[in-house]
Amino acid sequence: MKIAVLADIHANLAAFQAVIDDIERWNPDIVIIAGDIINRGPQPRACLELALRMRAERGWHVLRGNHEGYILSYERDVAAGCPPKGGKQALLGPIIWTHQAVADMLPQIEALPTNQVVTTRDGLVMAYHASIHHDRDGLLPGHTQLELHAKIDPRAAVFCTAHTHMPFVRRVGETLVVNVGSVGLPFDGDWRAAYARLMVCHTGWQAQIVRLPYDRAATLRAARDLMVPNAGPIAHIMLRELETAHSLLFDFVPVYNEPVIAGVIGLEEAVKRFLSAVERAA
Repeated sequence: MKIAVLADIHANLAAFQAVIDDIERWNPDIVIIAGDIINRGPQPRACLELALRMRAERGWHVLRGNHEGYILSYERDVAAGCPPKGGKQALLGPIIWTHQAVADMLPQIEALPTNQVVTTRDGLVMAYHASIHHDRDGLLPGHTQLELHAKIDPRAAVFCTAHTHMPFVRRVGETLVVNVGSVGLPFDGDWRAAYARLMVCHTGWQAQIVRLPYDRAATLRAARDLMVPNAGPIAHIMLRELETAHSLLFDFVPVYNEPVIAGVIGLEEAVKRFLSAVERAA
C-alpha cells in the first residue's frame, strides 16, 4: 500500500505540477489533497481546475482547507448584503481577487469534504487540513507529545495534517503523525515543494517527506504580474513569503490589522513599514 498526501498548494501552479509529475512516477494506490488549493498565490483557478481534474480522471481525494473556507465566507457576506468595507475590505484584497477568479466554481468548493479516512488492512489513515478540532488548529514541529495527542484522532495508524507549511514526522503513541508540508508556500526556509509518501513495510507504516524543485521563477513572475497588481497591498507580503519561504503575514496581522480597520493607518503604508522592518531584521 502506497499513499501520497499533499496540501497547501496556494495557487502555485508550477509547484503543483511538479508534485503531480513526481506522484505519477511513484504510482501510489491513493492520493489525497488535504486542502488550501487556492488563495495566497497567483494562479487560483488553474490550480483548482487541475485538482478537480485529477479527482475526476485519477480518483484523487480532494479536501477543503481554511483558505477555501475564507472564499466561501466572503461569498456568504456578499450574498447577505454585508460585504467588508474600508480597511477590512483592503485587508481582504487577495481573498476578493481569488473569489473573483473562482466565483463560478463555488458550489464545487462548498461540496468538498473536510477530512478523509482510508481503511486499510494495516489500520486507518486519516487526513485533515489541520486538526480534529478545526481547519486552523495546526500541528507544529515544536509541539509536545501531549499537545499533538490533543489534536489528532488516536484511532489512526497514520494521521496526516498540513496547514502550518512546516513538514515533520513524529510518532505519538500508536499513531504516526505526518505533517505533509506545503506544495506551493513552504515556511521552513526551503522553497522546494513538499509532499508526503506513506508506505507499509514489515515494521508498519513509514512516511517520507519529499522535496522537489520547480520552476520558481515562473511562479514569482506570475505573482508579480497577476497577484501584486490585482490583489492589493497585502500581495506584496505574500510575494515576499514566496521569495523567502518564511511566514510573514502572521507577524503583520497582530500589529497592523486593527489600526488599518480603524483607519489609523492606510494599508499601503502599513505594508511598506512592515516590509521595511523585515528587511532591516534580515
